[in-house]
Amino acid sequence: MDVLSAANALAALVSAGSSVAGVLRPGLGLPEGEPVTAGAHVYARAYAARAVPLGVATAVAVTAGGAAVAWPMLLVSGLAQVGDSAIGFRQRNLGMGFGAGAFAVLHLVSAWWVAR
Repeated sequence: MDVLSAANALAALVSAGSSVAGVLRPGLGLPEGEPVTAGAHVYARAYAARAVPLGVATAVAVTAGGAAVAWPMLLVSGLAQVGDSAIGFRQRNLGMGFGAGAFAVLHLVSAWWVAR
């Protein structure tokens, strides 16, 4: 496995793991001082329901799949990370905003690189 594949697999698994952390502690995604409501719990579980399978599938695709499998998964994961980054900045959660933004750039540039 090359460095680019490893970096993308790690980023995908970190993203999936952070969604599990959000299920365990839904307040992580909220601005400081904002109460954790039933809606925050639902959102955290719904987010994890998407992020965990997507992260695992992306990690498998970039490590075990060929280019024909890897680049579309990286594209989809990168676009999902763009959305996550926007949500993070909107919520004033700079860790989510910048972290997801960095993963978006990694996945999207890698998708382009693999596809070419």
